[in-house]
Amino acid sequence: MAEQTLFEKTLRSINSIFNTLGLFLEPSKLNRWQIIKYRCLFVFNYIWLNSDMPGAVYWFIDGIQNQNDIRELAQTAPCLMLCGVSNIKTLFLIIYNSLIDNIVHELRELNSAEEQNVEEKKRIEKEERRFLNFVLKSLNVFNIGLVISFSFMPLIIIAIKYMETKELELALPFFVIYPFDAFNMKYWPYVYLKQIWSECIVLLQICAADYFYYFCCTYIRIQFRLLSYEFENLFPKEYYKRSDDHSYIRGKLVKLIKRHQRLISSTNVLEKIYSKSILLNFLSSSIIICLTGFNATIMNDAVSACSFVTFLFMSILQIFYLCLFGDMLMRASINFGDAVYSCLWYKAGRSIAKDLLLVHLRTQRPCKLTAYGFSDANLRSFSKIISTSWSYFALLNTMYSENQV
Repeated sequence: MAEQTLFEKTLRSINSIFNTLGLFLEPSKLNRWQIIKYRCLFVFNYIWLNSDMPGAVYWFIDGIQNQNDIRELAQTAPCLMLCGVSNIKTLFLIIYNSLIDNIVHELRELNSAEEQNVEEKKRIEKEERRFLNFVLKSLNVFNIGLVISFSFMPLIIIAIKYMETKELELALPFFVIYPFDAFNMKYWPYVYLKQIWSECIVLLQICAADYFYYFCCTYIRIQFRLLSYEFENLFPKEYYKRSDDHSYIRGKLVKLIKRHQRLISSTNVLEKIYSKSILLNFLSSSIIICLTGFNATIMNDAVSACSFVTFLFMSILQIFYLCLFGDMLMRASINFGDAVYSCLWYKAGRSIAKDLLLVHLRTQRPCKLTAYGFSDANLRSFSKIISTSWSYFALLNTMYSENQV
């Protein structure tokens, strides 16, 4: 089916990111050797990334104790936090791997189910996938830009300083203390490449977790919109409570209610997978956005400022899309309640009307995703995060300005 091909195409592109990291979406489709191979790749990438973490943390703590320049400390802090967030989000993907397998299987079945209104399904899916593809492409652009800017920033700074002083002063993308002299020409190229790949791993881990979240939200929303369409057209205009019409409507209603129950179950599974990750994003985003914005405004050279401007936009987009897709799923669930009320329920018999009333009562509790129950993942939460980030930024900027006087 064309629709299933579209579903599989999107899923395959996301699964390729998972596989690069040593993760997988559907363990039930893999044999034991494939699982071992992917797990070995994951362990390799995980060790590669986190072998730099102790040195970065040590550099940051030592910098605080020695009262290093606040600009250097502000440069390191958001990178450390983003690295920690990516590590934890990836571990949640491994912990809930069986649930991920279940939700992929459920969404595939819902998406491949035969529909009476095929054209409407095509229209809705095309519309939703167009937006999903736009989101993924925009994030890919910022992520690639971030890798390029942080990878080439030290080289540009080295070249500028060499032209000014005629001395070769080596630099690295990130501040990390190693048990050897990383600025020795024998080690510097390898350390440089190691830090670049570590950066790529961090961004791939975040992309893997977030892109699958967007994918699930999109296809659950598609099914809610299709369900709304089905309920709005549940009763034909010539429906006059004839017994044959009553039996047909009853059978159709039972199928639609079961689909609704499956969508509720899928949303609950997605909530179990991502609620802790969303909470982590909510707690860290305000500080990361604040610090990256601060770095972008105080940098003396345009190269470094450009890198942190890209970092800032990437951080804002990440939390914005996280809240936006949660908001879109919740609104699709709410709109489904309106669709149930808008159907010609007053033409139905008493038994069907009672069933419709029960469905409508259930829709008063919309399906939604939360930050582990503390806050809903919607646009209102995004506005609060941005407001908090601005407050932190204003305070930090004021303190820095006073110290400079």
